[in-house]
Amino acid sequence: MTVNPMYHQTNQRMEEELCWITRAKENPESFGPLYRRYHEQIFRYIHQRMNDEETAFDVTSQVFMKALNNLHRYEFRGVPFSSWLYRIAKSELYQAFRDKKAERTVNIESYQLFEIIDEFDEDNSEANKKKLFESLSKLKEGDMQLLELRFFEKRSFREIGEILDLTENNAKVKSFRALEKLKKIFNNK
Repeated sequence: MTVNPMYHQTNQRMEEELCWITRAKENPESFGPLYRRYHEQIFRYIHQRMNDEETAFDVTSQVFMKALNNLHRYEFRGVPFSSWLYRIAKSELYQAFRDKKAERTVNIESYQLFEIIDEFDEDNSEANKKKLFESLSKLKEGDMQLLELRFFEKRSFREIGEILDLTENNAKVKSFRALEKLKKIFNNK
């Protein structure tokens, strides 16, 4: 098994996860450890993108139902299982937005804004946080998602690529461009 050391998981944890996946493929009742490890993380990802907590729980449930029902299709690619779950979550979110079950929002903690402001070489004043939040809301969905995964979810470019079905290099280039667009919006305010 080859595991990229850039990920948040150790080789031992990835091997443990792969064992859980293998067991769950053989017996769906063994899906529990994967569910327990990733439920909160996937819920946070979904809830940060919509205001309605109840709908976020519903969408999260759909993600895990789809994951369980399609586990036989999962292929290990050297990235955490969560990358596959994020792809499903992204798809389910878009479906919820299309079905008008949820409205797209951006729920960001103040400390997360500091990291992007640092990229701009600006001070972390309340005025700049407000300006950045307003600038973020003017980004297109795809650009916002790249920045969310990179700065708020702390994903590597390879994992972002896996989640968004891009190459690692393309994820890096698109993330850089999204950050540049955000800087331009921010500096024009």
